[in-house]
Amino acid sequence: MKIRAAVIGLAHVHAPSIVEEFTKTGAVEWTGLADLPANRAPLSSQPGTRLANIVEIKRLTGLKAEHDDYRKLLDDQKIELAICCAENARHGALISDLLSRGIHVVVEKPMATSMADALAMADAARRGKAKLIVNWPSTWSPSIRLAHKTVADGVIGKPLRFHYRNSSSLGPFSYGQSLSDEEKGAEWWYDASMGGGAFWDYCCYGACLSSWLIGKTPESATALRANFGSPFGDAEDYAAIFVRYDDAVSILEGSWVTLSSGVPAGPVVHGTEGTLVTMQDCVQIFRERYGADPSEIIKTAPLPVGRTNIGEETVSHLRGGEALHPTLDLPVNLRAMNILDAAYRSSVSGKLEQIAGEHYAVGKI
Repeated sequence: MKIRAAVIGLAHVHAPSIVEEFTKTGAVEWTGLADLPANRAPLSSQPGTRLANIVEIKRLTGLKAEHDDYRKLLDDQKIELAICCAENARHGALISDLLSRGIHVVVEKPMATSMADALAMADAARRGKAKLIVNWPSTWSPSIRLAHKTVADGVIGKPLRFHYRNSSSLGPFSYGQSLSDEEKGAEWWYDASMGGGAFWDYCCYGACLSSWLIGKTPESATALRANFGSPFGDAEDYAAIFVRYDDAVSILEGSWVTLSSGVPAGPVVHGTEGTLVTMQDCVQIFRERYGADPSEIIKTAPLPVGRTNIGEETVSHLRGGEALHPTLDLPVNLRAMNILDAAYRSSVSGKLEQIAGEHYAVGKI
């Protein structure tokens, strides 16, 4: 029997690709789609915009129209799984409602824009006996998985410094589109109240990967956010986070205005016995003090058959009982939210912000 699925929230640029991956599994029956009212009226229908997403998702699902209120959709249809690609700041209320109704949810990263929302979502999942799965495009990178294994195997000794920076993005509409400044300003990505900006778009990757590779909650975080080249919006287009563990540090950057061509995005992990640099198809290990060339190159292996994307992984979990990849599950994501929550507070206060610790029962979620 197929999984009865709906798409709720159509704002995110990744929404069509996620829907396509689920469609290709052949394991879902699309029963409806609904968007949340846009905070600002969209002005463009170029690829990646909300208007383009609606058209493309209708094509992929075969559905002819969307509900104007997701609650009406839930009243009309029995839904087992919701794919949520709403604006980041809307995750908390929307997903808590879905989970509390017993509906499994796949949400595009980041999990939320505050620790309070993240904890509410986790509690709703527990109460509704439903699964919350957070999709990270980085999860589907064989080299990032290899980096984690290499660090865990102790190849570079004890990790001391973790660094992640996004690759050469110049914003969500820098991939062949030609939106005017006015059209960009009408999209939620440039609206801070909706969770737009480079902080939530890209620093979140580093928070997730740092939480997974280092594997514990840090003590504090400090951060800055800046708008260097996007005056048509009030969200930042550059952000940086410095995370302090008891015996390590992480530096996490997100940028829509500075290219990183020629510089590995990472993760780059410095350990007591060497440095690991994550490349596209391998990890490089540097052990020589002044070595310009890697001491060792470890090639990646393919992802497990039948679990190469979020659609396949979710179906394997819900129908086959396979354990989720750790970066998709709640413990790592709650730990990442601890970092992001403190860092965002720091970017507002201008001060170092403490992290209270794991004020949630990881083993009971």
